[in-house]
Amino acid sequence: MKITIDSEHLNGLVVLVPEVFGDKRGFFIETYRADKFKTLGLPTSFVQDNHSGSTRGVLRGLHFQWDPPMGKLMRVTAGEAYLAAVDIRQGSPTMGQWFGVEVSAENRKQVWAPAGFARGFCVLSDFAEIQYKCTGIYNPDGESGILWNDPDIGIQWPVTNPQLSEKDRVAQTLSQWLARKESAFFKF
Repeated sequence: MKITIDSEHLNGLVVLVPEVFGDKRGFFIETYRADKFKTLGLPTSFVQDNHSGSTRGVLRGLHFQWDPPMGKLMRVTAGEAYLAAVDIRQGSPTMGQWFGVEVSAENRKQVWAPAGFARGFCVLSDFAEIQYKCTGIYNPDGESGILWNDPDIGIQWPVTNPQLSEKDRVAQTLSQWLARKESAFFKF
């Protein structure tokens, strides 16, 4: 089975599309295969899988982890969501720039965002499930977030009044993050 790169963005972010075999009974896809990821120049060592379910209008993010650095391979397995990522790597030519794409159970796209990207999503369908493979084990002492509507980034979210957690509502701006000593972990 094939996994192809649909598009590349921000010097490291990749949108993937797996080959789908389907018939009247349903479908089968390989969403991850180490040998194919290695051939594409993508990571082959994932250490944690996460699964999130949310209702329409929920926005989660923008989250990232520096200790250990965590990349994420994200996909939507039920419903539809808008996935966004911001390059927060100091010295990167695309630092502060963002990319977003609609991903659904129907289009089966996946987004790879390496360590050094803050990631988030908002749910566009009545309910959506987002699954992501992580390259680092979760560490609450080594993670943080960027404000979802930081005006210096300017993400064009497809929702205007999202449902947010308190943590996401009061998250720091990118400039506040860059002033912290921990931000040095994301040197480009």
